[in-house]
Amino acid sequence: MDNDLDRALTTVGPRLRALRRQRNTTLADLSAATGISVSTLSRLESGTRRPTLELLLPLARAHGVTLDELVDAPPTGDPRIHLRPVTRHGMTMLPLTRRAGGIQAYKLVIPADGRRREPDLKTHEGYEWVYVLNGRLRLILGDHDLVLSPGEAAEFDTRVPHWFGAADGEPVEFLSLFGQQGERAHLRARPAPPPARP
Repeated sequence: MDNDLDRALTTVGPRLRALRRQRNTTLADLSAATGISVSTLSRLESGTRRPTLELLLPLARAHGVTLDELVDAPPTGDPRIHLRPVTRHGMTMLPLTRRAGGIQAYKLVIPADGRRREPDLKTHEGYEWVYVLNGRLRLILGDHDLVLSPGEAAEFDTRVPHWFGAADGEPVEFLSLFGQQGERAHLRARPAPPPARP
């Protein structure tokens, strides 16, 4: 039993580092959010500091994951995924994937808002693919100002300045696939029919 516990605790450091990098958060930002010193956070990530419940609880909260996910607890047999929405910049993001690294999937909801928000274009490393489920999504991408309707998709390099918003003040729901390292979504097409025989 102690061996299992030791193994679980030794994997916490790399998992903490992956979660922090996935969210583009610095140690200083995480320290401000949790009240844990930068040096303690650094030692936790490197594995030179043994994690305690008092340290893991605020870290799980800050990363928006459960304590079980943070320590990679064995599955309980319950197939349900307990998603935790995060609200940022007026948008609610619901993570649909639970692993660190690789392509991450999110459902995003922009609520109805009578006032039009002023676009605030951002850039960051990565590649994104969006698909509109409901409503009309305004996407500003560099010099392009686009409106996507349900069933329409866009893909782009996130180093290009971009911004999302509701096109008409009505709520918008869309899916996002995001690759921090620039991974692209691979779409499988139907194979070409075999050539006709002469």
